[in-house]
Amino acid sequence: MRAIVMDEFGGPEVLRARTVEDPVPGQGQVLVRVEFASITFVETQVRAGKGPFAPPSLPRIPGNGVGGTIVAVGEGVDEGLVGTVVVTTTGGTGGYASLARASAADVVPVPEGVALRDAVALLADGRTAVMLHEQAKIQPGERVLVLAAGGGVGGLLMQLAAAAGAEVVGAARGKRELVERFGSYVDYSEQGWARSVEADVVFDGVGGAVGTEAMTALRPGGRASMYGMASGSWSEVDGLPITVLERPGPPSPEELRGLVATALELAAQGRLRPTIGQTYPLEEAASAHRAIEARQTTGKTLLVI
Repeated sequence: MRAIVMDEFGGPEVLRARTVEDPVPGQGQVLVRVEFASITFVETQVRAGKGPFAPPSLPRIPGNGVGGTIVAVGEGVDEGLVGTVVVTTTGGTGGYASLARASAADVVPVPEGVALRDAVALLADGRTAVMLHEQAKIQPGERVLVLAAGGGVGGLLMQLAAAAGAEVVGAARGKRELVERFGSYVDYSEQGWARSVEADVVFDGVGGAVGTEAMTALRPGGRASMYGMASGSWSEVDGLPITVLERPGPPSPEELRGLVATALELAAQGRLRPTIGQTYPLEEAASAHRAIEARQTTGKTLLVI
């Protein structure tokens, strides 16, 4: 099969396409013929050796989210799954390839009426957005500020908050037309931008100086959902009269699968719509990473296998 292999950490150029042996599903696993693979910002950080987690072993095939058709199953897995169109995580590796192994417990069938590419776009971003939205408990009439609103998670959070009856403000650098599909727009590259916003809830996937300034927009007693640090550092909240929303622990595999299923069901109902800004052929994975790091992408980026 064709796959993207990393032999070292570094810039996008370390993502090299080559032919490797086909994987074989083990006990409790399925083999998926991949049509679309998700790319996340965290994957660019891991590739560079600067991710929020311990560096993985090398060589490796990156990629943790795929969509396609189950073509084989391992021991202990219902053979009736063969032919099912699914989205699934891969355990952190193996997604940038034409065939990928996954735990049978992680696969989620794609509902009728949802395009596979949309389902893959909702796999990581959708479950994250649904989880954060449920945690924030947004009330009608509240004002919600979403950072990186032109990205995959940000756009979904804007939709969910608006559906809950909130007034939604999306903060981005450029991408105004995209953001204004779901709420009002503010440019966080402008000096003092946060002074124009008073919010009850901030969703912060950026961190750093932008996230720290966003926290000053919160009204006393406001809620901050800090779920990422695209800038490389977390936002500063010390001394602010706000509540930082935290989970008691990481979600279980069952909870994650349920969040994905919820996101897909909302999509099937027409209530959640991912924005797929760009797609790249598998062989051009390096170009996709390069564009994401240069902030040249909008919405979700997918590899097409």
